[in-house]
Amino acid sequence: MFNQVTIIGVGLIGGSFALALDAAQAVKKVVGVGRSREALQRALQLGVIDEIAANEAEAVRHADLVLLAAPVAQTETILRVIAPHLGLRTIVTDAGSTKGDVVAAARRALGGKFPQFVPAHPIAGKEQSGVDAAEAGLYRQRRCIVTPVSDTAGHALETVVEAWKLCGALVSEMTPEQHDQVFAAVSHLPHLLSFALVAAIAKEPDAAQKFAHAGGGFRDFTRIAASSPEMWRDICFANRAALLHELDAYEAELKLLRDYLNRNEVLALEQEFAQAREIRSALRF
Repeated sequence: MFNQVTIIGVGLIGGSFALALDAAQAVKKVVGVGRSREALQRALQLGVIDEIAANEAEAVRHADLVLLAAPVAQTETILRVIAPHLGLRTIVTDAGSTKGDVVAAARRALGGKFPQFVPAHPIAGKEQSGVDAAEAGLYRQRRCIVTPVSDTAGHALETVVEAWKLCGALVSEMTPEQHDQVFAAVSHLPHLLSFALVAAIAKEPDAAQKFAHAGGGFRDFTRIAASSPEMWRDICFANRAALLHELDAYEAELKLLRDYLNRNEVLALEQEFAQAREIRSALRF
C-alpha cells in the first residue's frame, strides 16, 4: 500500500506501527528519525526500520505516510520543521493521547497543508517504552480513534483509517473535543492516580516494608505508573481542563467514602462498592 512510511519517534508506538504494516506486507520501506541515534540504530538492528534519516526534512521528502509518534508537547515543533518538505500527496498522522491541542498545533504549523493531517490515537500500549518493546501485534483488536475535522481531506482520512486497519486495529471516529473528554476520565486520570499512589507510599517512613508486602491488587493498580514520565507529563498538561474536571469528580467520590468511614456507615460503604462492582463486571474490553 505504501512505498515509504516515515516514523518520527521510533519507540513502542511508532515501532509497533512499522512492524504491523510490515507484517501485513503493506509497506516497501520504513524510514526512521528521532532524537536518539542509539535508539535508531537499535531499531535498524531489530529490523523495525529499513533506513535512518539524517534529519526530519530528509525523512519525509519521499514519504507516502508520516507517523508522528513523539511526546505531544513536541508536535508543533516537529510539524513546523517538516511542513516545507511535505509532498502534496504526503499524508501525516499522529498517535498522541490528546487531540484538541494536536489539532490546534497542526493548524498553526502546517498552514495550507493542514488538510493532509489526520489526528489519531491508538488505544494500545505497555508500561515498557522504547523500540525493544515494539511488537507487530500491539494494535490487533485494539481500538484506534481518528478525530478528523471539517477540512481534513477525505482521501487522507481513508488512507489513515486503512493503515490502522492493516495493523489490526478497530477504528472509530470522534471529534477532538469528545476524545479529550472521554480519555481524561478513562486514561489520563487512572495514570495520574497510579503515579500518585506510588509517590504517596514512597514518601512514608515505612515505604520499603509496604512495597515488600504489596500483592496483586497493588501490582495491577500501579502497573501503569511504570509508564514514561515525560509522555504523561505532556498529556496531563495538554488535557489539563478536562483532567481537572475528572479529578474534581474523583475527589468528591473520595470525600463521600471518607465520610462513610468517619460516620461508621457500613451499609452505605458496601452499597457504593456493590454498585461499582456491578458496573465494572458488566464492562467488556
